[in-house]
This record gives sequence, C-alpha cells and structure tokens, in this order.
Amino acid sequence: MVFDHSELLIDIPNARCPIEGICSGGRPQPHHLQAAQEKGIKVVINLCPSHEPGGYDEESLVIALGMHYYNLPIAGPSDLTREKAQELAHALENCNKEHPALLHCASGNRVGAILALKAYWIDKQTAEEALAFGREAGLTQLEPVVRQLLSL
Repeated sequence: MVFDHSELLIDIPNARCPIEGICSGGRPQPHHLQAAQEKGIKVVINLCPSHEPGGYDEESLVIALGMHYYNLPIAGPSDLTREKAQELAHALENCNKEHPALLHCASGNRVGAILALKAYWIDKQTAEEALAFGREAGLTQLEPVVRQLLSL
C-alpha cells in the first residue's frame, strides 16, 4: 500500500510515498531538493548512474543543503541484482518518518523495480505482493524483467 504522507511529497515526476518516511519518483531539479530539505528530508538516494547527468551536481547540492547523499547506480536490467537490493536496504535502514529520505531515478521506474526486488529478496514478501508493491512504487517498463527475476 502506498502511504499518504503528503507532507513529504515533492513535486517531482511520479512522486509517491511507497514506504513510510520515503518520498520517491523521478529526477529532482535543484528547487525540488531545496523543497525536500524544507520538508525535513535527511537523505537523498539517487539510482541514476553518472552517465545520466541531471544538468547540475546533485551530490554537492544535497550536501550543501545539509542532507546525506547516496548514489546506488542502476543503469538497467543488469543492475537489478540481489546485491543492489541489499545495498538499498542498507541505505534505507535508518530512514523513517523521523529521518525521511528521497529515493529517485530519472522517472521512478527503477525505483519501483528495485523496491519490488527488495520486498521479495530482503523483506520476504511473496512474488505477487512484491510485484504489486513495485507497481505502486513506480514500476512500469522494467516490469517484465522484474517478473522474470521474481519467477512469475
């Protein structure tokens, strides 16, 4: 179920709150990061690899705004691994409503994909539950790959 924590939602593409204390979606622009900081977001997790530049130095801006920055590059299907799901679980370990995070890629699709896999591999949800969660979290074009990884 997608949480309704509208106080965390930032006007980024496909913005959602898939997990309590987490705002997710597509690539934020500098004014979105300022809004995230003003809403109390403490951590920004960027799933975009360095060859997908956003037009500004996101890491430097996040740090300048007093937030923590974490880059977990997921370029495509080959990066949808158990290891990446574990890295995401570790990055989200201390994120909650008191310590919220912004989790993004370019559109929200990779966010939904890796969250579905984390739900299955790490959180031990059923494949069907994990896929439904991934869709709620932004999974679109990567769904066939996720289905295959979930053995559906």
